[in-house]
Amino acid sequence: MYTVIDAHAHLWLRQDTLVDGLPIKTLTNGRSLFMGETRQMLPPFMLDGQNTAEVFLSNMDYAQVAVAVITQEYIDGNQSSYLAEIQKKYPERFLCCGLIDVWQPDYVGQANNAIEEGFRAIKIPANRIFSGDKRINLTDNNLMEVFALMQERQMILSIDLADGEMQVSEMQEVIASFPELKIAIGHFGMVTRAGWQEQIKLARHKNVRIESGGITWLFIDEFYPFTGAVWAIKEAISLVGIEKLMWGSDYPRTITAITYRMSYDFIIKSNLLSEEEKQMFLGENAIGFYGFNNLPQLPYIKNMCE
Repeated sequence: MYTVIDAHAHLWLRQDTLVDGLPIKTLTNGRSLFMGETRQMLPPFMLDGQNTAEVFLSNMDYAQVAVAVITQEYIDGNQSSYLAEIQKKYPERFLCCGLIDVWQPDYVGQANNAIEEGFRAIKIPANRIFSGDKRINLTDNNLMEVFALMQERQMILSIDLADGEMQVSEMQEVIASFPELKIAIGHFGMVTRAGWQEQIKLARHKNVRIESGGITWLFIDEFYPFTGAVWAIKEAISLVGIEKLMWGSDYPRTITAITYRMSYDFIIKSNLLSEEEKQMFLGENAIGFYGFNNLPQLPYIKNMCE
């Protein structure tokens, strides 16, 4: 049996925000208005558009996922108030990230608020800190102040980078400046995009890990069993070692195409990875990095069709 930890998932009560001046709003039947078009944001049976902790817990129990890291994204709007409640309500099942919006003037204050609310981690969707000809560097003085505060408070930085090498040199400077700041880089370095290996190489630093949230949507044209994704994991192992890599699902957007269990069982069923590599990637690495303990034991429940 595998201990499975999801290092990249999302929760929200309602989407109602603007990104690059374009609206993102919850509709019905799992759909959202997404920057000018209607998209299937959730499975169609989630009628009210609410992506709640309770529904996710049911999915986690069914798929035998012990704990999930709840990250955030600007496209979902700031969900920190809801996630602060969820962290208190289900501390044994979720590690939730607060969100800072670098487009707002006082994001250092936002980081302090996240600490006061009890968050152990903060998310920065760095892939979205561009707008037209405006760009905020990761080495911006205010962001460096946030990173210093996070290192001092022993918090974890969850960050998604823009495609390829665009932000790698900035990230290297951040890592060098804050060598004790734990950093989890999402979306497997935007694998399938040119230059993704340079993001993976950032995990050669002792405080940096790579998580695979979204790897199934990045390989969605190939579809299950995502053999190309497994080969990418093997390439990443050759670059930084299996101990630096963690599984993540990017729930719930990915389960519009596949089930939640399918978002990791393609790893288990692959003959390209060793048993030890599977164990480390699916859970053991995340346990050590995030400091999880007292994990629940979740039994396998047979499907009616079995």
